[in-house]
Amino acid sequence: MNPRVSVVIPAYNSVAFIGETVRSVLQQTFPDFELVISDHSSTDGTWEALQAFADDPRVRLSRLPTGGGAPANWNAVTEQATGELIKLVCGDDLIYPTCLADQVAALGAHPTAVLAASSRDILDAAGRVLVKARGLTGLTGVVPGRAAIRQTVRAGTNIFGEPASVLMRRDALTAAGNWDGAVPYLIDEATYVAVLFHGDLVTVPGPLAGFRVSDQQWSVRLMRSQASQATRFHRLLGAAHPGLLSTADLRRGAVLAQVNALLRRAAYVWLGRRMRATPHTDIAEPR
Repeated sequence: MNPRVSVVIPAYNSVAFIGETVRSVLQQTFPDFELVISDHSSTDGTWEALQAFADDPRVRLSRLPTGGGAPANWNAVTEQATGELIKLVCGDDLIYPTCLADQVAALGAHPTAVLAASSRDILDAAGRVLVKARGLTGLTGVVPGRAAIRQTVRAGTNIFGEPASVLMRRDALTAAGNWDGAVPYLIDEATYVAVLFHGDLVTVPGPLAGFRVSDQQWSVRLMRSQASQATRFHRLLGAAHPGLLSTADLRRGAVLAQVNALLRRAAYVWLGRRMRATPHTDIAEPR
């Protein structure tokens, strides 16, 4: 019998964090889940570290050859999932003990919802909280999918959060074409948008996850192109779905994307050492 939830972890050179990430999943209060982990041919000992969990009946381990960048591994590990609901957790992030229980309950209570999202804490490389309960600005309860899409465009940023913050129905993710790697920095947001064309968003009180920032992280390395990628994605989205976004929505989103990128860069400079991963750790996927 298939589990209710599949938690999937696309791992790559995250030996400093992968054990903590896996344990955060295995310590969930919700019992009906499987954990599928795909290692993207790591060279830092990540695969070896994962063997500590190989005997747990809830865990399945696999390896993916190099190439294709993060989208290849995100899709490869998701394709192995058998659960009705999907949560992707990056190899350095955390989910808190009631995360699955709370988000599963929300989707169960709202059949029209295809995606549940909660706020998350922003963590430094050591796991200490930098920002508490970030995300979902202006959204509460059940929100029509198109309205939620419009809100994230107007905000100029991904208000739904990183994948650990989100739980999706697997059939809606499949219908959306799985993880969308066309715009590298927006792989998560672009996928959520595609999923939300198939139903509603339900917000769940949080924070229920922790997103770790470090100087080796893939999204940090892409920060210089964040705003331009977001603006381009929003324009393409508006062109593909006439009536979804107004000119004012697009203008506001473009301005705030620039502001958000500048603030993020300033924060990374200010954080300094708190973002430094341990030596020989490289979380960025090959491209």
